[in-house]
Amino acid sequence: MSRKSSDIGTWGASEIAPGERKRLRLEIGKNFSGSSVTLPLMVWRAPEDGPVVGITAAVHGDEINGTGAIRRLIQEPPFTLTHGTLILVPVVNIMGFERHSRYMPDRRDLNRCFPGSLHGSLSSRLARAVFDQVVGRCDYLIDLHTAAVRRTNFPNVRTDFDEPECARLARAFGCEVIVNSAGPDGSLRKAAVKSGCPTIVLEAGEVWKVEPSVQELTLRGISNVLAELQMTGGVCEPPPHQVIVRETRWIRSESGGFLHFHVAPGDAVAEGQAVASSTNLLGSEMEIIRSPLAGVVMGMTTMPAVGPGDPVVHIALPSDAKQQLKLEKSIDNLDSDTIEIQLREHLATNIVVNVLEENS
Repeated sequence: MSRKSSDIGTWGASEIAPGERKRLRLEIGKNFSGSSVTLPLMVWRAPEDGPVVGITAAVHGDEINGTGAIRRLIQEPPFTLTHGTLILVPVVNIMGFERHSRYMPDRRDLNRCFPGSLHGSLSSRLARAVFDQVVGRCDYLIDLHTAAVRRTNFPNVRTDFDEPECARLARAFGCEVIVNSAGPDGSLRKAAVKSGCPTIVLEAGEVWKVEPSVQELTLRGISNVLAELQMTGGVCEPPPHQVIVRETRWIRSESGGFLHFHVAPGDAVAEGQAVASSTNLLGSEMEIIRSPLAGVVMGMTTMPAVGPGDPVVHIALPSDAKQQLKLEKSIDNLDSDTIEIQLREHLATNIVVNVLEENS
């Protein structure tokens, strides 16, 4: 039995029986007018006891790809839950979400405020309420994010591999790229892991969108994790390859200009390969931007106008050349009908990718 399952059926005045799904609204504070702020969520109990898994989205209020995936889970679940409980929170930063903003109304980043404080700032109080009422009930947590504004992320899972259960969830989720890191201070995932709740973060896609292929990958990953935890009768669907990296690097522009991209999200890049070039507005070449190391493109700007020092391409760096070669061969041999190919095609529609014609 889960260490949290014994009290999962009681939520304030609401009782949730085994086999029942119930929509709830948790009161988490007051807004500037003094009205109550409530957090919508669903609790889904299986007929049998098991782990309690929380799935959260929109800790940054404009990152709603995960919100769309959780809505799908609520409306059209792709599995039958046989053991345990799901706590589904489509939007954590409800105040930022209502303003289409990454941040809270007090201008703070909620994902730097966990575990929060009962007597701190507005953001800190919301973080505390979410931490006590949601995270405190969970054995495991999956937190869904996207890239920041004017960027896109190729799907990658981030977690602390020093925690064996975090590593287990990350591998099971089934992304091609896993970033091994503990996360920044004040983040939901770092605070949750410290409290004893193994947590992974998915970073995928863009703000202000629900992207179909990102949604499908998210649902597959959640189904994989639940199968790994024996909460469903399903089996994990592994990715065609998986690389675990400890280091990532943003490649930045040295001069201002208007970009031509030469790689797309998910591409493998070689050391010295051109990833973008820039011209002035009349087409005169300003710069060719090259990758200093071999790796895989895990993030990109979607804003083609850049200034000196602006980030252009985010590279995940495999630990050695052997791992990079294996990754390149696997990417080259992807089947055309897989979600991995769909993701590459869909994410690349946000940018124009051109082949660079270089002088021999």
